[in-house]
Amino acid sequence: MTAPQKDRLYLFDTTLRDGQQTQGVQFSTPEKHMIAEALDHLGVDYIEGGWPGANPTDSEFFANPPKTRATFLAFGMTKRAGRSAENDEVLAGVLNAGTKAVCLVGKTHDFHVTTALGITLDENVDNIAKSFAHLVKEGREALFDAEHFFDGFKANPDYALTCLKAAYDNGARWIVLCDTNGGTLPGEVYRITLKVIESGIPGTHLGIHTHDDTGNAVANSLAAVNAGARQVQGTLNGLGERCGNANLTTLIPTFLLKEPYRSTLDTGVSEAALSDLVKVSRMLDDILNRVPLRSSPYVGASAFAHKAGLHASAILKDPTTYEHIPPETVGNARIVPMSNQAGQSNLRSRLADMGLDVSEKADLGRILDRIKERESEGYSYDTAQASFELEARRELGLMPAFFEVERYRATVERRKDAKGRVIHLSEVTVVVNIAGERHLSVSEGIMADGSDGGPVNALSKALVKDLGPYSDLISDMELVDFKVRITNGGTEARTRVIIDHEDTLGRRWSTVGVSSNIIDASFEALLDAVLWKLTRDGAQALGAE
Repeated sequence: MTAPQKDRLYLFDTTLRDGQQTQGVQFSTPEKHMIAEALDHLGVDYIEGGWPGANPTDSEFFANPPKTRATFLAFGMTKRAGRSAENDEVLAGVLNAGTKAVCLVGKTHDFHVTTALGITLDENVDNIAKSFAHLVKEGREALFDAEHFFDGFKANPDYALTCLKAAYDNGARWIVLCDTNGGTLPGEVYRITLKVIESGIPGTHLGIHTHDDTGNAVANSLAAVNAGARQVQGTLNGLGERCGNANLTTLIPTFLLKEPYRSTLDTGVSEAALSDLVKVSRMLDDILNRVPLRSSPYVGASAFAHKAGLHASAILKDPTTYEHIPPETVGNARIVPMSNQAGQSNLRSRLADMGLDVSEKADLGRILDRIKERESEGYSYDTAQASFELEARRELGLMPAFFEVERYRATVERRKDAKGRVIHLSEVTVVVNIAGERHLSVSEGIMADGSDGGPVNALSKALVKDLGPYSDLISDMELVDFKVRITNGGTEARTRVIIDHEDTLGRRWSTVGVSSNIIDASFEALLDAVLWKLTRDGAQALGAE
């Protein structure tokens, strides 16, 4: 018996345009090239590069476009009333970008036509029709972003459909239904998409473009696909204006791994590319200098974290008890955090992940007691797995003595410069003992732009500046996040610092320090980060006196 024929589902990424409309986001041209390359590797079908001429970055990007397997396209708007498509300089600017495909946005809500554009309903339909006839005449694959379509359909369904037909009948390959305000719910999207198909526009020519203002962008995209739409637009990590766009990092694995999509739809994303999804997601966060959202579906650091002892016990027996997919499918990893809620099941699982097979219950009990004692002092190993690993190794007598920190000193100077501006300068001295040999390092917190990065930056630089035979092993460490919490208030307040590092192997690890002094708490976390890196990379301890 032959397998049923699958429908082709096309993935359209608009990170480089819609994603750039996110508050605080502005991609450089090289960053746009990096993102386009990652998207192409992932296997999306369309990569929307932006609006040619809208800003210098987009103009530069289209002047030197990325070479992609995916269809690279320019975005613009339909011609304006009162001029022909051939003589509209805005439309000409989009065409002059020379892309094989062009996506044009046009109004489909009568309210927006008369109020925002200030033209008649018939003029708007004429603008749509003649714009797409012109695109097709120029040999371009044409896509119509039907702006505010769902609101327009609910207000005036006949007019909204007339706008779609004007584009489709004049050669538009794709009609994309846009929930521009993000206020439509999944049931409405499903029902209205069916109505569009019934009107004569086949699902094989329909796309969906949703925003997340009600938290339903992914659900709305799925609803449109369930109704028959066969193109889905979205952005990496759900970037986008206001609350963001439909998140492709959630939609892609859903289409590939979940029924009924897995059995009925084909995409351009391979299983091998899917296993790089976490890497692609975090690459974008790195470009934006953002901390990855731990709770993100599929790709978040907590997506496969099992904290409760009951859960961890079941996970040890069969991961499918609390995991809907194997985490490695999307390039993620299982985490069994340690916390004051933990039991021996969590502990045994975590130790096994570290490569430690601890069979003695006395050892397990001793480690667990130590972790709970430390957490009562303000430490948190739930989010600082690397520090937990070091504590466990110390209790088991398996922690190498790489070096000893004899002392450190941190100073911060605040003064006015010659121009009367307030400046500050951080300086740190660290002395370590490696196999009886003292190493002294001094570093300032000066950043590449000449500003002071603060005492923690100076601490980090001083600690790793000269560790003798270990220096090469830690040269690729990069501090990527720094979090501070006060564990209790008043005169006895203690500070908890959690620091994240990454290395060139793509590993990310978190360490924790606690002290009444924020500098000392930071130093403890920084020290743990170095020790974890050396331990994991198999450094040989030379001994310390």
